[in-house]
Amino acid sequence: MSLASWNDGAARSAILAYLDGIADVDAADRVAVVDNDGTLWCEKPAYIQAFFLLARLHEQAAADPELASSPVVQALLANDLAGAASHGMGEVVRVLMNTHADLTTEEFDVAVAHWLADFRHPRFGSGFTGLVYAPMLELLDLLREHGFRVFIVTGGGVDFVRPVARQLYGVQPDDVVGSAVEVEFTRRDGQVVLSRTAKLAGSPNEGPPKVVNIHARIGRRPLVAIGNSAGDREMLEYAHTGPLPSLCLVVDHDDEAREYKYGGEALTNPDAEPIATTAERFGWTTISMRDDWTRVFA
Repeated sequence: MSLASWNDGAARSAILAYLDGIADVDAADRVAVVDNDGTLWCEKPAYIQAFFLLARLHEQAAADPELASSPVVQALLANDLAGAASHGMGEVVRVLMNTHADLTTEEFDVAVAHWLADFRHPRFGSGFTGLVYAPMLELLDLLREHGFRVFIVTGGGVDFVRPVARQLYGVQPDDVVGSAVEVEFTRRDGQVVLSRTAKLAGSPNEGPPKVVNIHARIGRRPLVAIGNSAGDREMLEYAHTGPLPSLCLVVDHDDEAREYKYGGEALTNPDAEPIATTAERFGWTTISMRDDWTRVFA
């Protein structure tokens, strides 16, 4: 049964009707772009990558009294993001970017894998594989059955998502588009390596940069776009305003019993129009976690 973890309703019907109605669309045009945090896996009470960065910051602060004396670091270690941000988001980003500076890209992959192996969600107690939304996995499979190539387009770090994308979503590492850090070409012991810096390579992959990076990395306008926050608006709008039939879906976190209940604010633009309002205005399909899904986690 298609979308077995979905209740019969407007969202499921819209998805099936769209896929049934695109028989004449060329296979080459069947591109789907899907946000990650809050769309494919749980992003509360903090992004999974944020837990990863803070774990490393705890280690560094324990070893470096000077670092531990920083007000920004103290606030971050106390999980007081608002207090840290009061010193300027630029300083917060600088501290977090420094947590893995100078690692090679291969060393960073190993660090991610080791940390994820031990990670447990503070509320659900599950590892990262248990935080993926089962209905979304079914939707990805259904899109592939209809000839779609699925790309993850995330505001999170591309190097954090790539190592697990195949395992979690069946998405190849080169089909992940995300925020990136600058890397430097170096030689170590006769080998060429890329070393991470503490600088972002361009803007965070949220809002308009998502569309720019879709063009740069994928080179085709998507037909299907799925997100959950105002940071995904431009990506959804890019699909919506194309010449071919599109499907734009917004995941609404309205299930505080089984997951969390919150609005879809944009991290880089907290004053942006709520994504639910945007979806209603454009006529996009909203997916209610509470009403449309028979279960949440895989």
